[in-house]
Amino acid sequence: MATAIEERESVVIRFSGDSGDGMQLTGTLFTNTSAILGNDVSTFPDFPAEIRAPVGTIAGLSGFQVNFAADELYTAGDSPLVLVAMNPAALKANLRDLDPGGIIIINTDSFTRNNLRKAGYIESPVEDGSLDGFELHQVPLTTLNRKALEDLEGLTNQQKDLCKNTFALGLTFWMFDRPLHNTLGFFGEKFSQKPLVIEANTRALMAGYYYGETAEAFQGRVRVPSRTAVEPGTYRRITGNDSLAMGLVTAAHKAGKCLFYGSYPITPASSILESLASLKHFQVRTFQAEDEIAAMGSVIGAAFGGAFAATATSGPGIALKSEAINLAVSLELPMVVIDVQRGGPSTGLPTKTEQTDLLQVLFGRNGESPIPVLAACSPSTCFDMAIEAFRIAVRAMSPVILLSDGYIANSSEPWQIPDPDEIEPIVVEHRTDPVGFQPYLRDSETLGRPWALPGTPGLEHRIGGLAKEDGSGNVSYSPEDHEHMTRIRAEKVARLADFIPELDVAGPEEGDLLVLGWGGTCGAITAAVESVQEKGLSVAGAHLRYLNPFPRNLGEVLGRYRHVLVPELNSGHLALLLRAKFLLPIISLNKVQGVPFKIKEIEDKIGEILS
Repeated sequence: MATAIEERESVVIRFSGDSGDGMQLTGTLFTNTSAILGNDVSTFPDFPAEIRAPVGTIAGLSGFQVNFAADELYTAGDSPLVLVAMNPAALKANLRDLDPGGIIIINTDSFTRNNLRKAGYIESPVEDGSLDGFELHQVPLTTLNRKALEDLEGLTNQQKDLCKNTFALGLTFWMFDRPLHNTLGFFGEKFSQKPLVIEANTRALMAGYYYGETAEAFQGRVRVPSRTAVEPGTYRRITGNDSLAMGLVTAAHKAGKCLFYGSYPITPASSILESLASLKHFQVRTFQAEDEIAAMGSVIGAAFGGAFAATATSGPGIALKSEAINLAVSLELPMVVIDVQRGGPSTGLPTKTEQTDLLQVLFGRNGESPIPVLAACSPSTCFDMAIEAFRIAVRAMSPVILLSDGYIANSSEPWQIPDPDEIEPIVVEHRTDPVGFQPYLRDSETLGRPWALPGTPGLEHRIGGLAKEDGSGNVSYSPEDHEHMTRIRAEKVARLADFIPELDVAGPEEGDLLVLGWGGTCGAITAAVESVQEKGLSVAGAHLRYLNPFPRNLGEVLGRYRHVLVPELNSGHLALLLRAKFLLPIISLNKVQGVPFKIKEIEDKIGEILS
């Protein structure tokens, strides 16, 4: 008798195990298959912060959560319906997040006395009744996987055990009515030179699938139907870091420039360098520096030489780059500095997400040194904002800081590949006429100085960090000139408010509450606002992509609502700025735990304010 299949609008599943258990690959393959079937998908990978954490410990866990649905998704989900726990530590760390009555699949082979002790269990949770409220499936994954591969010669047991994640993947494919052929095709391409590896993974995947079909241990299967309303086009799965890399390349292409990317590899920004290093055929030049200061210095030199220059780092890297960024402010050269924020302070939480760098990128330099600051809000918007950052950098002749975060960087979503011909060119003009040339002679509209390339006859000029005279660029110690240069640089940034888009509001144009966010909180805010709107509450949502300057209509928008709520993964940075600038009683919702907001957390706060 065939197992009944229940239809659901969405499902959240989390894979968790030791770093090296293949959880990232398992989650990615599940995501890819779901996307091909027409589901909307949103993912949240979770990496261990320690490079060599002891095996079987919570510190060494790697996880991957995927939310797949029949309708549009905004987040990777609040709570998993299904937890695949490859060892006791995975169960210990993730159980609190699981839906009440959710499904747990454990690898019983890993529930040894030693592994239970490493995870902090005194007694086995399988035996002490702590899992009674869940649908528990005890599966000897290691044993079953070895059994499936036992007659495959040429592989040790240790090598065979590397396929147990594929066995688990096959089981979840059966549970959620996912086909096998896409993943089998991936094995054929990925391991084309290793037929033994192809065979092992193929066997493990099919064994896991047929175990689900024959074991009669599962109460039923779940199917999430395909989306019905999808805009026609070509789609791919994209992470935030991949999106940033492609945006930087596209910006350079639209300006007819080569892209120079100088970077010191740092979590969670490292994969931007990895992506760009493979794109040399698109006039991309990458430089892996020995430290953050050298990386920033190389970018300044490249910008001076006329390239589209960019770098990426995280919060600790911004701190190290600050002096050189200030040099770029003084030189008034266009470049993009990407900050993929992570938890801190110090080395802090390298693989976890926060929004704690806003005040640092705005004010964390000596002297008065205003810089345009932008923020992406999802993996796909990283592409657009990378282009926008270069567009603004060229217009204002200034370094631009673009904020991302660990959640955006590593999570993924479907992205409709744009038509390059529909992307507006970035107009770059290099001064060539020596008549009347001065290195700090400013455009009357933008206040940007000319971008004169070294070696252009008659356009020789001095650069350096000492205070400059406006116009001539000569070293100046005049108090009046210093104040003039300080104010004109601030005005140059402020004038961008007439160039950037105004703030859009989703929901009523006025009412009881506006929920305002920036960066990676966008998905949770959007979902929470839509949820309470369906309940009839007068609540609107808005999201800032431009943080310096603010959109010119921001103050007017804020004034149309009785309350303004600002959820942030920090102690209230944006809220502080808004209170100071607009003198409004901004309500903060703050979380500094290295994890994103849950939709329910924002919903509950909205309910508290309006009750």
